[in-house]
Order: sequence, then structure tokens, then C-alpha cells
Amino acid sequence: MNKQKLPEGWKEVELPEVVWFQEGPGVRKHQFTTKGIKLINGRNIVNNKLTPENTETHISKEEATTKYKHFLIDEGDLIIASSGIKVDYFHKKIAFAKKEDLPLCMNTSTIRFKSLDKKNLDINYFKYFLMTHNFAQQVQFHITGSAQLNFGPSHLKQMKIILPPIEIQHKLVSLFDKIAKTKDWRKEADDLTKDFLESVFLEMFWDKNKFENIKINEVIEKTSNDSPSKDYPDKEFEYIDISSIDNSKGKIISSKKLLGKDAPSRAKQKVKYKDLIISTVRPNLNSVALVPKHLENQICSTGFCVLRANTDKVSPEFLFHVARSSKFIGAMVKIAKGASYPAVSDRDIKNYEIPLPPIELQNKFASIVKEVEAMKEQQKHSKDQIDNLFNALMQKAFKGELKC
Repeated sequence: MNKQKLPEGWKEVELPEVVWFQEGPGVRKHQFTTKGIKLINGRNIVNNKLTPENTETHISKEEATTKYKHFLIDEGDLIIASSGIKVDYFHKKIAFAKKEDLPLCMNTSTIRFKSLDKKNLDINYFKYFLMTHNFAQQVQFHITGSAQLNFGPSHLKQMKIILPPIEIQHKLVSLFDKIAKTKDWRKEADDLTKDFLESVFLEMFWDKNKFENIKINEVIEKTSNDSPSKDYPDKEFEYIDISSIDNSKGKIISSKKLLGKDAPSRAKQKVKYKDLIISTVRPNLNSVALVPKHLENQICSTGFCVLRANTDKVSPEFLFHVARSSKFIGAMVKIAKGASYPAVSDRDIKNYEIPLPPIELQNKFASIVKEVEAMKEQQKHSKDQIDNLFNALMQKAFKGELKC
């Protein structure tokens, strides 16, 4: 931390002076069991909540209460993921252990914290400190400065925190809690908007007695595999794979530039504007998107089923919302084969039966979608404003510049 003038009563202290911390042990694979006491790792912390149900790895109760008893988690422990976490997402990988979560045992890639003196440090204040850019910068300074955070107690011992008087900490926590609650409300509103579109879609179209029922294969045009080495032997092309899609938004957010001669074996499908691409692997994740105009004639992985709408019969937007519907996802999950990576085939997707409303009604729905998308843009602007306010206040608070 850079030296700075602090308000009266504020001080800069090293973390070991105010907080106790402990890194999880490296429990070996041969010690894992299917029952007993659950071990937690970074995957069990999602959006600032502890989610033990995300993993199934346990350790025997006997071993947990003897050899690893000093790693058993207590109610109120503040737990973070400390390895393999992108800097941009770290602030979401922080959570308190609740009574209903226990018993749990620490494992690798996690660190827990306790306040050494509650009259000196409010652990909730410390939680917000861990969310700051200030903390991330200190971690990166003491490690490699890479895009991922991998740190442990030896790094934490070298770090510092701005510590105001405890009554000021309580006031700051109250302020941060209110803004965090506003962020939660914003997310709830965004989720309702998403649910609204599906409700309208199902209400308008999913009555099998109202419209003709056809297989998807009957309303799409043929596509063919096409290796990029043919059109781009010494030129770059944009490659779309599973990691290119933001599943929550149903959009392609990135692609990789590759030379045709360096193309992976799965890069064999040339796509057109508004082609619908659907991942055939792990259908529960709903990796679905329409190809944007700037990716016209580029290449996607054979891990996608590519659907090119016959626009005389069906609109691409209608097919997109079919693929995003809970009915379609549920049907694909039900027939998927494979344990670790359940998958469906192109044929499974193309044989899926859907109601086919008149194209005019499909276009009416597309207009509704356009209006809702405009609303979502406004919501995004609102979310960005809340996030910016939150981050600005946090930055000021942990520099001692926020008056309370």
C-alpha cells in the first residue's frame, strides 16, 4: 500500500495483526469418500454464497474429526477461493459459513479467516476489503501478476489493510450492505425479465393443439462441414468454440483468431449470419447463440449443431427461443448420453418436435423480444451505475477518504 495521510484514529496494519487465517490442507484423492464430512474447494463458492451441493467429495468422519479436526469449519468463518481464480471474478468467490451448511472440512484452494478481536476488526468490514481492487493489487504484487490469483498465507502475511475505529467500520459495513442489497434487487429484476420472455414464448406458441407440429429438421436448410484450411490456408479466421458463448446471455462474446493451416480438427463448420449454434455437450448448460453479422463465413466447432433457418417457414429468433426454452433443455438433458460429459447428437436436436405458428406471429414475438432487449440494455446501464458507485465508495473507504 502507498503511504497516505489517514483520518485521525485510522491506521494501516498488517493482516496478521487483526485476522487469523488458515489454508485448507491438500487431502489426497485416495482419501476421498462418498459420505462422511464434505470437503470444500473453490467450486463451492458461487456469487458470495457457500454451495456445498456443487461437489460430492467427502472425507470419512473418523479422519475428519481426528487428523483434520483443526480444519473443520466453524459457523461464521469467512472463506475464500485462493487458487486458479480470475482477478475479475474473485470478488464473487468470498462467502460466510452458515450453521445450516455444517459440518464441512477445508480442502485445497481455500482459505478461511476469523477476526482476532471483534472490538478491533469487524469481519464483515474485512469481507469487503477482500472484494476491493486494492486487495487484488496487493496479491498480484506479491505473486506473479498473472490474470489468475494463486496465493496463500505467506502472501497474506505481507499484506496490509486500512483500519478505521470499530464504530466507523460498522457504519461502512451498513452502507456497503445496503448497496449490495440494491445489487441483489437489480439481479432479481434482470432474472424476472429473462423469465418474462420465456413465459410469453410458451404462452404464445407452446400449445400443440393450436399449431401444426413439425420436427426442426423440416424448417432448416442443409449445412455442410467445411475445413478452414480450404478458404484460409495462410489467412486468419475467427474460430467459435464452447468457451466463446456466454450461456446466461445466449450470445457469442469472443472468438479465437487462427490460421487455416493451424486449425484444430474440430474446426469444420462454416457459419452464416443468424445461424443458430447449439452445443451438443452438456445440454443443461444451454450453450446456444445466434451468429452475429461480424462472424459471417467464419468457422465453429463440430461440437455445435448448426441450424440454418428456412426463413419462409421459421425465423431464426423463433428457433433461438425454442432452444433456450426449459422444455427443449429438459428434453435434451433427458436423452443425453454419457456420465462425465453427457451429450446429444445433431440428429437428436433436429428430430425435436416443435409447434410451428404462422411466420407473422413469429415476427410479432420478435418485436416483443426487441422491446425487452431494449429494456435489458437500460437495466444493464442501471447495474453498471450501481457497480460503479459500489466500487468508488469501496475505493474511497479503504483509502480513508470516505467520511462517515
